[in-house]
Amino acid sequence: MFRPLEFFIGLRYTRAKKPNHFVSFMSFSSMIGIALGVMVLITVLSVMNGFDYEIRNRIMGMARQITISNYNGNLTAPVWKSINKEMQSFPDIIASAPFIMNEGLLTSRGVVRPVEVLGIDPPQERKLSILSQKMIAGHLEDLHSGNFGIVLGKKLADQLGVGIGDKVNLITTTPTITPLEILPRFKYFTVVGIFKIGNGFDFDASLAYLNWHDAQALFQMGTSISGLQLKTRNLYDAPSIAQKISTKLNDHYLVSDWTQDFGAFFSAIKMEKSMMFLMLLLIIAVAAFNLVSSLVMVVNDKRADIAILRTFGVNPSVILRIFIVQGAIIGIFGTLLGVVSGLFLASHVTGLVDWIQHVFHVQLIASDVYYVDYLPSRIESDDVIKITVASLIMSLAATLYPAWTAAKTQPAQALRYE
Repeated sequence: MFRPLEFFIGLRYTRAKKPNHFVSFMSFSSMIGIALGVMVLITVLSVMNGFDYEIRNRIMGMARQITISNYNGNLTAPVWKSINKEMQSFPDIIASAPFIMNEGLLTSRGVVRPVEVLGIDPPQERKLSILSQKMIAGHLEDLHSGNFGIVLGKKLADQLGVGIGDKVNLITTTPTITPLEILPRFKYFTVVGIFKIGNGFDFDASLAYLNWHDAQALFQMGTSISGLQLKTRNLYDAPSIAQKISTKLNDHYLVSDWTQDFGAFFSAIKMEKSMMFLMLLLIIAVAAFNLVSSLVMVVNDKRADIAILRTFGVNPSVILRIFIVQGAIIGIFGTLLGVVSGLFLASHVTGLVDWIQHVFHVQLIASDVYYVDYLPSRIESDDVIKITVASLIMSLAATLYPAWTAAKTQPAQALRYE
């Protein structure tokens, strides 16, 4: 079968068995170096994607994507109902609900803890957050209006020493004013549910949920609310949608989105991932430099062959392509080996780390430091494609100088001492 000359000779040089084993070893080490660089880069970026995904789900599952309020945090019933109706015209908004937000102190058995009190509509909250999915005791729907039930985080419940059916005293920042004095306002609530989000952002230790009607009564808000919370189809479209809402409402209301609270955190993760990509890319660059060295030695080893080919009338451009083909084969096989091994390792790194922790009785991943207690991994095709393309480009670039050197070889000089 006909094959181009440069491809045939380049492939032959790659697999030829010569007495000079050092040259073959250098070519093999170049291939392995590229494979290791690609494997490590895919694995590390997959782990970072896993952390990003887990943290984003935990934060965004609980955080309000878009909120609408006014500057005193008090929307009257006609106003918020009118705004809520206007929000139906936005196709990217899939759910909305009123909420009450205030601060207070929870006390039980002599223990006092500060909390952020959120009054919610339980059926609507199921559409807006993952709270109902994170209940480990009781149900979110048990927050019935007028029963004065409360849902606490697992850590907060443990600190107060309470469980389902126990009473807690909620002291508010809204005082009761009498002709003689100002008294703190408090109310006993029954624990009807406990949720667990996980460590890292203190949701379990700082949040307490009430039925929004009970919250209105507790904070003496009448029929008013603190604001409206909205959920969008795409989390990352929330800032642009918030801007459109603000424009539609003529900037008379305070419209905020999740990036104002958590945007800096995710920007830091994104920047860290980019820097990690660039730094680990240097591993592949080192392997590519090793490829340059190995091809230079191959050119020196094949000077006689090059001279003979030139005397037979082979053009310098063909000589150039012969060594480009040889380097490209090393780069392609090294990259493919790295991609396969990287995908395999990234797919099993979670189980591998769990096995190491179990066998050696060590805790490598602590949830109070890394927000999760295991090593997550999430392979993204865009990362794999970028790594593969970068590796192939650097491998091909590494062949240019040795191939150019080979093409410039003069037959007379190369055969002088043969």
